Amino acid sequence: MEGYDVITSDEHKLGHVVGTIGDNVVVEHGTLRKTKHAVPKAFVHVDDGEKVVRLTVSKELVEESPKVEDELDARAVAEHYGLAAGYEAPATLGDGELLPDDPAWTAEEDELRAGIPTAEQERLRTRRGDVTPESPGLLGERTPQRYEKP
Repeated sequence: MEGYDVITSDEHKLGHVVGTIGDNVVVEHGTLRKTKHAVPKAFVHVDDGEKVVRLTVSKELVEESPKVEDELDARAVAEHYGLAAGYEAPATLGDGELLPDDPAWTAEEDELRAGIPTAEQERLRTRRGDVTPESPGLLGERTPQRYEKP
C-alpha cells in the first residue's frame, strides 16, 4: 500500500501513502510544504488493482487532523475523527461490545452539542404545552378549538 495515491470522498487527490502506524495510514501531501496526516484504517479502502487508497472522509477533514511529526498521538487522531478510541470511557447504551472505531457519541449527545432539543426535551415541551416561537409549524399562539357535534 505504500506509495499508493490517496483519493478522498470528495474525489480530491490528497497525496500518497508513506506508511502505517498502528491502526492508522499515514498520508503525505503538499508540493512545497509537505505534511503528514494519519487516517484511521476504518476510513480507508485499498484498491490494489488501481494502486489507489480511497478514503470515506473529505480532504478538508484530513487536512484539519493532527499532523504526524516525530510520533503519532493516536488518541488525538481518533478523537479528531470522532472514534471511541479517542475517549477514556465513552458511555454506551445496551450490552454490546465497544470497538475502537465505533462512534463515541450518541445522536442525543450530538443534538445537545448542536443546540438542537432532544426527542425527550421535545416530548416534555409538548406535554407542558409550551409554544416555541421558532417552530415553523406555528404561526402564532392559538387557542385550541373543540370539535362539537352538529
